Amino acid sequence: MQTADHLVRRVRHELKLRELTVARIERLGDGFAAVTFTGEALADFTSLSFDDHVKFMFPDADAGNGQVRRDYTPRRFSREALELTIEFALHGDGKASSWARNAVVGQRAVVGGPKGSMIVPLELDWHLLAGDATALPAIARRLEELPAGSRAIVFVHAEPADRRVFEGQADVDLRWFDTPEALVADLQALALPPGRGFAWGGGEASMMARVRRVLNEKGVPREATRVSAYWKQGVAEHHENLE
Repeated sequence: MQTADHLVRRVRHELKLRELTVARIERLGDGFAAVTFTGEALADFTSLSFDDHVKFMFPDADAGNGQVRRDYTPRRFSREALELTIEFALHGDGKASSWARNAVVGQRAVVGGPKGSMIVPLELDWHLLAGDATALPAIARRLEELPAGSRAIVFVHAEPADRRVFEGQADVDLRWFDTPEALVADLQALALPPGRGFAWGGGEASMMARVRRVLNEKGVPREATRVSAYWKQGVAEHHENLE
């Protein structure tokens, strides 16, 4: 299998904290809310990849002067409008989910980064995207970016309430799974298409470790993959790239 290693570009950005204001809130079904932030500090904001993540920060009422810090995908950005949209999962009792459920227009928060971008070319023979519900914003952004004629294979473990219709022009083979085990089993059985491709994964740590093992077993070169643990069961703040 030919790889995308000589085409993938890694770009560093100046790490900067930006104080922003909630401009509007849109519910995306029962499971997610898209919160759009605005502020002059976004004038030099840069997000070049669907794989980017920013650090979202807000005061922790339970810890005095403490602060909650969570990683999120920049779902959409407009430099002209000075607007950044982040999608928050609303289920569970996490502090960031609670913040999003109770957010109001005019509320303030701080966003840091992204500190870098991994730019995967659009002009590949195939794109494999695998993840759980936390990966939906990144997957949605990538599918919107892919041009007509692109081929994407998308595996997602998500509750029915979190499932969505993706926009975009790519030819998409989309498969929803009720359990991580079912996703991994189908991935093991998948015959990867010929040509140059890139495999990407994001989600819970134990599931992503299994995805990483399957890709290794299939002989997909590391330079043609990116697998990240977005969260870990029982851990409040976790983000890890799985090598």
